[in-house]
Amino acid sequence: MASKKKENVFDIARQQFERAADALKLENWLKVVLSQPKNEIIVNFPVQMDDGSYQTFKGYRIQHNNIMGPFKGGLRFHHDVHLDEVKALASWMTWKCALMEIPFGGGKGGIKMNPRDYSESELERITRRFTHSLGSNIGPEHDIPAPDMGTNPRTMVWIMDTYMNSGPRTTKNSVRGVVTGKTIISGGSKGRDKATGQGLVYCVRKWAEEKKFNLDGATFSVQGFGNVGSNAAAILTRLGCSMISVSDHTGSIMSPEGIHPKRLAQYVKETGGIAGYPGGKEISREDFFASPVDIFIPAALELQITDQTAPLMQCKVVAEGANGPCSPSGEAILAKKGIDVIPDILANAGGVTVSYFEWLQNRRAESWTLEEVDTRLHSMMVQAYDTMRQTAQEYGVDNRTAAYIHGINRIQAVYKERGIFP
Repeated sequence: MASKKKENVFDIARQQFERAADALKLENWLKVVLSQPKNEIIVNFPVQMDDGSYQTFKGYRIQHNNIMGPFKGGLRFHHDVHLDEVKALASWMTWKCALMEIPFGGGKGGIKMNPRDYSESELERITRRFTHSLGSNIGPEHDIPAPDMGTNPRTMVWIMDTYMNSGPRTTKNSVRGVVTGKTIISGGSKGRDKATGQGLVYCVRKWAEEKKFNLDGATFSVQGFGNVGSNAAAILTRLGCSMISVSDHTGSIMSPEGIHPKRLAQYVKETGGIAGYPGGKEISREDFFASPVDIFIPAALELQITDQTAPLMQCKVVAEGANGPCSPSGEAILAKKGIDVIPDILANAGGVTVSYFEWLQNRRAESWTLEEVDTRLHSMMVQAYDTMRQTAQEYGVDNRTAAYIHGINRIQAVYKERGIFP
């Protein structure tokens, strides 16, 4: 597949916003306000390595909008993290929270580095030093980070502990909600680990119900076999679906008989990637995208389904587990081929929804059962899916634009009530 200059992801995020804003006839002053983030925080901080040497790291925290509530969004450790990427991700969080009718705004953060290049002790020092550098720019009532690519519950616990120990001793336990996605023993929520994959499957089930499509016996592919991809795969398999092909940063594999998600997840945990997995045959990236399946789940980086890969695809629906996996040109090709898209701001909203539940539990000093978490998540995902489809029919637009319209419309109503201070 020939290389091509990558599109600017923030430009794409703005195009998606403007398309919905135009359909909604959003007033120009509000379009101006929402087109850029409120705050762009960039920090450069030194960390001592295990060998005694020092490295300087660049970290970002972008706070897009907080009219609906505290900024909320993941923290990404990846060597390709850059300003425009984090700005795009933060804006998507704003629309996602508004669509889900969660009282949060949008934020996102990251450190430009490859976590695989560092030891556990180095990652802890990097995380704690970054948290210290952010200082009061985060907080349980202001900006609440969560795990994203390259981070995990342990990362969140380090952030929480650093933040707790940076303030008064008497209020340490009142700030437990400074992050979500923590380990359960340190204040996390049951069901948070599988929440994004679970929410995605709830959306796929609604799509199947709408299309009168039987998921028992359906086939699917997963791009990216981290937290989102592996959990979605395991849940879909329990519904009778079969995972035919998988791809990640180490390669692509395929098995017409089906690939066992839990066995593959254990293999990835032990080896760091799917390459060499004995339960599948190695295939090319092109063959992976061309795999004939019913459901395609992009759960890796943004801009994977493009005008180069979309023509290869043979599926009925794309359920976006990743943020921004479709370029506009790729999505246009999917539309021409009659392939449905469940957009990212809905399909992967299970993570932030259960993060909201975790934040509530921390504030109330409560612990909800897994059944309670799953029941509430199901209710909110189904409501958001139905709202998106009703909006799509009302405005005559695609699913992504419809999801944006609902979110933007809610934000518009609040701005009109509150105005701009001073």
